[in-house]
Amino acid sequence: MGEAGAIIVAEPSANYPLIGHKGALWLKARSQGITAHGSMPELGENAIYKSARAITKLEEFDFNVARHEILGKPTLNVGTVEGGMNINSVPDIAEVGIDIRTIPSQQHSQVKEGLQSYLGEEVEIDTLVNVGAIWTNPHDTWIREVFKIMTPILGGEIETRTASYFTDAAALTPAYGGAPTVILGPGEPLMAHQTDEYCQIDRIEQAVEAYLKLAQSWCEL
Repeated sequence: MGEAGAIIVAEPSANYPLIGHKGALWLKARSQGITAHGSMPELGENAIYKSARAITKLEEFDFNVARHEILGKPTLNVGTVEGGMNINSVPDIAEVGIDIRTIPSQQHSQVKEGLQSYLGEEVEIDTLVNVGAIWTNPHDTWIREVFKIMTPILGGEIETRTASYFTDAAALTPAYGGAPTVILGPGEPLMAHQTDEYCQIDRIEQAVEAYLKLAQSWCEL
């Protein structure tokens, strides 16, 4: 798609300029067993027991990487567990949904391989979502200009912050050559995906002013 000089991703940030976010690696760990009647479990192989052992190990998993100066450390969360057809059967399939949030120093392929090795042969891991971390150095010339422009608009000194969620920057930034990227939009992050999600009019007006001044600065107008 070529290269860009800089990127503004207008996702919800309450107009606060955010210079990155963790990557997202969503995995499904599947365990297989042999079905049997619940009154004769010795004739089957319980897939849920295998998943339960995997979950216990996941709670103790160590990424063994240094903490990022702003993004912090990578995280792992077991978000879903599915298995079994009914209460009186030995389940032959169980699946665990794993949400991993990564930092820039991590390669997702290595994280997945390491997790598979750690959990062993009782589970088979498949990838559901795979988007890398985004990070722009806060000392980048354009980022400093963004902070300078946003200071009077927001009414206070801008601190170096990142998003707790992942955004379209995960796709746009690598697609456009890794350009300096800021996430800056009028939506309220805490309202994202809510039933009554809304955007305040004054935030929209504030965003219009910000985008105009950022464009003028970029074009040296």
